[in-house]
Amino acid sequence: MRKTALIIWGGVALAACAPLHTYYKPGATVAMVERQTTQCQVDALAQVPVALQTVRTPPRFIPPRRVCRSDGRCTSRAGYFEPGQTYTVDPSADLRKRVETQCMADAGFASVSIPQCPAGIAKAAPQGRTTALPALTENACVIRNDDGSFQIVTRG
Repeated sequence: MRKTALIIWGGVALAACAPLHTYYKPGATVAMVERQTTQCQVDALAQVPVALQTVRTPPRFIPPRRVCRSDGRCTSRAGYFEPGQTYTVDPSADLRKRVETQCMADAGFASVSIPQCPAGIAKAAPQGRTTALPALTENACVIRNDDGSFQIVTRG
């Protein structure tokens, strides 16, 4: 339980440091981006449905071993098979994402990645959230808020 909590906390901490990947159109509201993204995802799903396939890796044979101690006594360990792993893949996922991106581009949105602001800038900036997307500059960075919203600021 403790290990699981640590892994989840570590994932959240890493996400807070990661750049913001989003669709962008200066002047658009965040709500407009979310609405258009949802519409494009629905359209992409209709055009390129999920096609889950179950895949299994082959089993692996571990050969028998003889283990000897320094006093000369030896023991033998029998060989055994490790079963293959079963997992599912969606070979259509990449195409569906390209269709989504194309739909967003047709609506005037570009896929962008905005770097995380350095800690000093994040602490100095007044708390807020971006509701309308500003024009991006090479000095733009993002501050992620605890509620999942974000604030785009320009480093000075």
